[in-house]
Amino acid sequence: MGIRCGTPRAGELDGVVRVLGAWQDDTGPVQLHPGDLGWFWRFGAERTAAAVRTWRRAGEVLAVGLLDGAELLRLAVAPGALGDGELARRMAADVATPERGVLPAGEVYVAAPPGALAEELLTRGGWETAEPWTPLRRDLGGPVPDPGVHVEVVGPGSAAERAAVQRSAFGRSTFTRARWHTMAAAPPYADARCLLARDDRGAPVAAVTVWSAGEGRPGMIEPMGVHADHRGHGYGRAITLAAARTLRELGSSSVVVDTAAANTAAVATYESAGLRRLPDMPDLRRG
Repeated sequence: MGIRCGTPRAGELDGVVRVLGAWQDDTGPVQLHPGDLGWFWRFGAERTAAAVRTWRRAGEVLAVGLLDGAELLRLAVAPGALGDGELARRMAADVATPERGVLPAGEVYVAAPPGALAEELLTRGGWETAEPWTPLRRDLGGPVPDPGVHVEVVGPGSAAERAAVQRSAFGRSTFTRARWHTMAAAPPYADARCLLARDDRGAPVAAVTVWSAGEGRPGMIEPMGVHADHRGHGYGRAITLAAARTLRELGSSSVVVDTAAANTAAVATYESAGLRRLPDMPDLRRG
């Protein structure tokens, strides 16, 4: 039986999340994480399912894609399948052919894990490198310094404040208390936490969401932001340290995060919290 590409039903998403979690490994590439689906889930299960693509052979999931917007496909590939020729050819054809329902015609982007043969085939087919992303990682085998500010775990009573920090930190954000509740009720959030940092007067100044992929696997930050009125006081570093401490408590082996390489301030913030910059990973673009 050959490779088949499909879109899961909402009830099948939990299984996709488990598969993605099993693929996370400190020795492998930074790629699509269960937390990426968990964060997208703020829009609801049906919309999340509609944005997911899976590639299967004989029922086994070999690759997962998330349409992070209509024009960007973010991919993860099973560790043993990065060089699978049949899978790579099918993925490259599905991605490059609008009629197959993965990406539309026109300018589109693919974020593939380093070393995936599908990425090489797309490059041979004329896709060009686009703006790079910078992955960063911190090992959690040892203790993490105290963040030095008051940090609390977000619950229903502080969800509105957490959402307000998100909207202030990211001007185009549509995050709301209702969407926090939708996200927090979803299966991936069972292994996640939202954290809120407050200043000495109790004002919310920074927020982060962290996602575990299970004991002994890399956990992820998605997203982290500082309120626009409180930048320049070290709160980004503080909330990142709090994120690392929380993931360590959840059993994560490391904390990873991706940010646009052009966002030098974010890269510097993560490095100040002890995350080590890894080689940049450019998207592929078809014009």
